[in-house]
Amino acid sequence: MMAGRGGSETDVAGGPARHLPVLIDEVIAHLAPRDGGVYVDGTFGAGGYTRAILAAADTRVIAIDRDPNAIADGQALVAESAGRLSLVHERFSALDAVVAGQGLERVDGVVLDIGVSSMQIDEGERGFSFRRDGPLDMRMSSEGPSAADLVAKLSETDLANLLYRFGEERRSRAVARAIVEARASAPIERTLQLADIVAKVIWAKPHEPHPSTRTFQALRIAVNDELGELARALEASERVLKPGGRLVVVTFHSLEDRIVKNFIANRAKAAGGSRHLPSVDAVPTSFRLVARGAVEAGAAELASNPRARSAKLRAAERTEAPAHAGGDLSSFLPPLPSLDASRRR
Repeated sequence: MMAGRGGSETDVAGGPARHLPVLIDEVIAHLAPRDGGVYVDGTFGAGGYTRAILAAADTRVIAIDRDPNAIADGQALVAESAGRLSLVHERFSALDAVVAGQGLERVDGVVLDIGVSSMQIDEGERGFSFRRDGPLDMRMSSEGPSAADLVAKLSETDLANLLYRFGEERRSRAVARAIVEARASAPIERTLQLADIVAKVIWAKPHEPHPSTRTFQALRIAVNDELGELARALEASERVLKPGGRLVVVTFHSLEDRIVKNFIANRAKAAGGSRHLPSVDAVPTSFRLVARGAVEAGAAELASNPRARSAKLRAAERTEAPAHAGGDLSSFLPPLPSLDASRRR
């Protein structure tokens, strides 16, 4: 979990220290760690939340990260924890399976910090940065299709849809057209190469985000299936939390926050029959709200860590009701553009 996880590259390029955990006091206050409790940090990163949970009480933490570099860098903290920390290389959407693999059925809390970490952005060779030259990669786990593959294979229409839905890029059609025209002359395989193509279409004022911010965000989300991972992780958290267990999620842009908001609202509102229709059994609420609305960083944190300006925290507490039947995430996710290479043009 990093200061820049999910933040914009504008912040990363000129921001302060890399390892300032975002909303750390608010996370601990809403998670409420207690002695003997077991907590899942689903997005370990540099270990900021994990350290705070271990320090807050005599707790045990199961930390997860899909980035092998984060796992390697976290071994020192594992050694320091004297058996209180288990660090697992896995996607956080599988956190319930990870918990079972640790010999447990339920945990007392889950915390998720969604998005890319500043460590990943700061390493040009990972391909996340539009300010540092590197291969156009963006894979958090270094597996599967890269951003370069998407840029090379998607049709102009699908590319425009991807940029609009995942990057909320208002000029998505113009950017997609420029990419398709550029790749007809030469493959687009470097980050600065793509950033230069986008900058010729979008002009930003000095105080505005870099022209490529939304394009890079959209590609990163698509490459890593970030929104699908988040939705599946929320359902996994519902299955694994004990009654009274806390779910705390920190997001950094509206797409993520909307998914978390809708999920919690869905699970915290009892569903029943309509007076105009035959009665049906009500579905009991599986969560109750801990924080009403989103919690944001205060003035003091924003002054010391501007990367926190887009962070939003939402929290809920598990009830005794069974987990809702899952499997249909369509109500939480935007429609996905086709990644069929055959549709390239």
